[in-house]
Amino acid sequence: MKRFKKIFGIALLLLVVLVCGAAVVNYPKLEIISGFSAKNMSSSVFLGNRSLEYTDKTDHNVPMVKLATDEIDLDKKYAIANVYGLKERKAIYREGLGSILVDEDFDEDKPFLAPNRTFSKIDEPYPYGALPQKDTVFEQLDYKKIESTVASIFDTNGVEEKKTRAVLVLYKDQIISERYIDGFDKNSKLLGWSMTKSILSTMYGVLQSQGKIDINSKAPIAEWQNDERKEITINNLLQMNSGLEWDEDYGSISDVTKMLYIDKDMTTPQIHKKAIHKPNENWYYSSGTSNLLSGILRKQFNTYQEYLDFPYREFIDKIGMHSMLIETDMAGNYVGSSYGWATVRDWAKFGSLYLHRGNWNGTQIFDPSWVDYVTTPSPTSDGDYGGHFWLNSGGFYPDAPKDMFSANGYQGQRVFIIPSKDLVIVRFGLIGDAGVDFNNFLKEMVSAVK
Repeated sequence: MKRFKKIFGIALLLLVVLVCGAAVVNYPKLEIISGFSAKNMSSSVFLGNRSLEYTDKTDHNVPMVKLATDEIDLDKKYAIANVYGLKERKAIYREGLGSILVDEDFDEDKPFLAPNRTFSKIDEPYPYGALPQKDTVFEQLDYKKIESTVASIFDTNGVEEKKTRAVLVLYKDQIISERYIDGFDKNSKLLGWSMTKSILSTMYGVLQSQGKIDINSKAPIAEWQNDERKEITINNLLQMNSGLEWDEDYGSISDVTKMLYIDKDMTTPQIHKKAIHKPNENWYYSSGTSNLLSGILRKQFNTYQEYLDFPYREFIDKIGMHSMLIETDMAGNYVGSSYGWATVRDWAKFGSLYLHRGNWNGTQIFDPSWVDYVTTPSPTSDGDYGGHFWLNSGGFYPDAPKDMFSANGYQGQRVFIIPSKDLVIVRFGLIGDAGVDFNNFLKEMVSAVK
């Protein structure tokens, strides 16, 4: 009996040690979990116009995040979240800026600036105006195949929210297929996640075309001027080829999760990373680099208001992407890595702008050469990445055209641009390549265009 008690005591002690060890290891993660939950809930409710219950059931029904408990205040427009009562975080919604994850030092009563927007109503059919499209039948299209191909990436097992939410296909500026799951329609705003990187890149394309920036110039970062990092150019940053250290791991406490859910100023974390490679020697995907570029962009303007207005005035509102909103961090910077919202139709307009090489119904938003730049493979990326756009020149999708390029986001958000087929395809959902056979989807879609 004494021996049993001794063994039991040792086992209990080991269990306590393991539990305490797990608590010590995972406790810091709680701040990130509750931060993600509060931020995403606030955006989903106040930007996406979805309910707390729906967001919990769908977007937050993933490991770790589903541990969080959320509350919202519809009148004061904020969300709070915690994990088992620990590490409570708050996100507030501000008109024009979206939802911002804040800390205890943030002054919510301080007046704030917002972008000036111009919402024009043009009497032309979509995509150039707000009028319905004219019925058009293209003889070279296999419409039955297009519809069956679109249907193939929607769920058929009764859990729609776990797969595709929306698909839109444009051919020669004409919508030839558009489909949504219940609860979503052409007016629903959806988060593009890292598709926002391609929006950020376009801001640089506009500035370059206006002669206001040279992307081949050295990055204007004071902290780099006394070491090897002074050789890094804006081009290196746009191509994710700077050689700077960065950990893009969303499943742990990493550089990217700390930046998105702890840091006040998301433009600074990449600045303080050391160079572990020379520029152009090692391609590595880094959301920190994108937000650093947002900070560099801000420095191009004399006032903060000019920075806020620029993307909307010079390209987003110019092409009628009036639903789009890019959220900011606590320091007022556009979160160019991750937080762009728009309807599916407006995301398709973005793809169409690139399909037409920067020309929007006769107005040149950026120089055609910018399309050549963003579709030129970044050195050492194996043909998979260009200037903040993903490429297929390396055959990542072997059965899709090699000239295809795309804006890609977490969980399979996509704007595919296929110049050789005059196609733009937009897809939104909650699962990416791990659950959707994009290669076969693209193969079947392009084969439907004779």
